[in-house]
Parts: sequence; C-alpha cells; structure tokens
Amino acid sequence: MSGLSILNLEAVRAAPLSREPYTFFLGTDVLDRSAIDEIARDFPAIAKPGYLTVDEVALKGRFKALIDELESDEFSRILGEKFGLDLVSCPRLTTIMKKSQPKYGSIHTDGPSKVMTLLVYMNDAWDAPAAGRLRVLYDGKNYEPFAVEVPPTMGTMFAFLRSDKSWHGHEPFEGERRVVQVAWVKDAAELERKKKRNRTAQFLKGIFGR
Repeated sequence: MSGLSILNLEAVRAAPLSREPYTFFLGTDVLDRSAIDEIARDFPAIAKPGYLTVDEVALKGRFKALIDELESDEFSRILGEKFGLDLVSCPRLTTIMKKSQPKYGSIHTDGPSKVMTLLVYMNDAWDAPAAGRLRVLYDGKNYEPFAVEVPPTMGTMFAFLRSDKSWHGHEPFEGERRVVQVAWVKDAAELERKKKRNRTAQFLKGIFGR
C-alpha cells in the first residue's frame, strides 16, 4: 500500500508517456481533489518573483505534506518505473514560484546536470490564451509549432527527461503563476551548486529589484 495520500498515483501512472520530440508526460488531476483547497490555502506567501528553494520558504500544512511526497523515494521509484531509469539514487532540488516576470519562459533545454524535471501547477484557472502556458518545442528558437501546450492549472503535472533537445518554454507572462518544480540531478555536488546559485540570484534580486 502506498504511503502517498495527496498525490493521485493512478493519474500519474495513467498519463501517457511520449517519446517525441523528447521523453515526457503530461498528467491531469494528479492531486487528491479533497486536498486541493487546503494545498491552495497553505501555498507559501512568497513576495519575490522567480523560483525559491524549499530551504528559503516557510512550508506548512498540506502544502508541506505535498512537498514531502514529491521528494520521497517512493515517488521517485514510481516515476523511475515510468521512465525506465533509476531516480531514487538522484538527489532532488525542489523550488517554488508564485510570481512570474515577462523575462521568464525563454526557450531552453535545462542544464546537463539535470536528469529529469517535474512541474506541478497550482493555479485555479488560466485565462491567458498563450502567455504562461509551457510548450514542448522542436528547437531553441520558435514557440510554434509545438508538440504539446501545458495548461498551468491546479493538479496539472508535466515531467520530462533532460536531453540536448528537450526544448521548452512559454510566451512572456507577468503575474501570479503558482508552480512547484522538482529536479532530479546527477550528484550531490550539483545539488549544492544549484542551491548556491539560486540563493545568489535571489540575493541580487533583493538588491537590484527587477
């Protein structure tokens, strides 16, 4: 019996795995519906834009319980089975964003230190036609055509294996865009390097603002 109660593992397992243009899956309703109101209530009151590591944020209640499940070996094992690789042995870096700026979302593949990236979105609705909707892309220059567009709404999960062609990004959006990101990295040294880089970036934002 699974020890995970907030994550809807049936929805995660049922989400089809795509191999083109790279390996990813898009799942919906991956959060237990009975927990959604409490998760939204307990989402951290983050004033700064951009991603903050869980070490920099006060976690509480059902939101903290969700983070614990996302970072657990059990969930890594389930995802590893889905993708066909060992994720349990990979250190995990979890970051949280509440506010987006127009400069975010530029097309990229993620760095080679990452093995896999997972995003869980937590917005009640999304009215912007294109802005802020992550796209699975075919190259590093164009937002169109795209293979899949990810609505950043509550309970949507997108995960992909990092590669030299794992292009993704979204058109510029400014405002509230709640998302949790979990990255499985190759080793502990990379994890500490990423945490330090993130702290430095947030420190500089505090000095220079936007």
